[in-house]
Amino acid sequence: MGAFIAFQDVTKKFGAVTVVDHLGLEISKGEFLSLLGPSGSGKTTILMMLAGFERPTSGSILLADRPITHLPPHRRQMGVVFQNYALFPHMTVAENVAFPLEMQRVPRAEITRRVDRALDMVRLSALKDRKPSQLSGGQQQRVALTRALVFEPDVILMDEPLGALDKQLREHMQLEIRDLHRRLGLTIVFVTHDQSEALTMSDRIAVFNAGKVEQIDTPQAVYDRPRTRFVAEFIGETNLVEGKVVEAGAQQAVVRVGEAALNVSGEVSAGRDVSLSLRPERIRLGKEPAAANALPVTVADCIYHGDHMRLVLKSGPLELVARAERLAGDWAVGTEAVASFDPQDCTVLAS
Repeated sequence: MGAFIAFQDVTKKFGAVTVVDHLGLEISKGEFLSLLGPSGSGKTTILMMLAGFERPTSGSILLADRPITHLPPHRRQMGVVFQNYALFPHMTVAENVAFPLEMQRVPRAEITRRVDRALDMVRLSALKDRKPSQLSGGQQQRVALTRALVFEPDVILMDEPLGALDKQLREHMQLEIRDLHRRLGLTIVFVTHDQSEALTMSDRIAVFNAGKVEQIDTPQAVYDRPRTRFVAEFIGETNLVEGKVVEAGAQQAVVRVGEAALNVSGEVSAGRDVSLSLRPERIRLGKEPAAANALPVTVADCIYHGDHMRLVLKSGPLELVARAERLAGDWAVGTEAVASFDPQDCTVLAS
């Protein structure tokens, strides 16, 4: 058996505009995959094609090795959770959750049993007789999630489900959904433009740009080893450094950046112009060199962020941003220091 969900060379066009461009994507059973990208990158269209609300212009979609490209939504066994909750305002919480089971003509006694069990699972049993207008935003979102879970679907699809919540509640719901995924072994496809959300919740992240996958990997790999400039800039903050490869080996290379020679990890051809990604928190600031790469710098700016300081560093024409913990030293503007970082923290970008 192949992947649980497979997009095979899927393209979607709206008129002359290509929104999804020859997508090949495989999702394992029980996996939490986030589709991450800016507005217009094609991620929501991919979710809608998987749900059956949109049909590919070309290509095939498979579920458990069965073609579902032309299958109507109600026959796909997928629960869908939207940003706006889509709850029926005239129904109670219990009635909202029961609705998909009633549409499937499940016997009344079985509906009651499954609704009670689902509401208990998300700690909403005490609110089952309330209307949506009597609930907080977080409670409404949990009702929408429960409604998607109650008919025991093969897949849960979520389209920016936490976007309307405030920061604290959004972070709480992230952990709740992650916990449900782990306890129930759900297969979840989650659309978001929030990088922090994707890093927190996912088994893998697929980063989209203009209808194509730029990179698909674990959260740690996408953050620590971005393959392209787009991924490096979209996921977190990074320093982009331009240089030329002057020495190349099997595992490591030397890149000339201005007057400095930086050791970087990876295989790259000598003579190439390359872009490097260096995360601010990987830079260690001190009075002496502390790693294979060490640059003399001057602190040009210091911005207070509560739990850390954001430092702008100048080394000749090169400007770097570093993150320093509050107790890591006094780095006032004008201070001279040495910025050190390891070769494996300098990622050579493919494009």
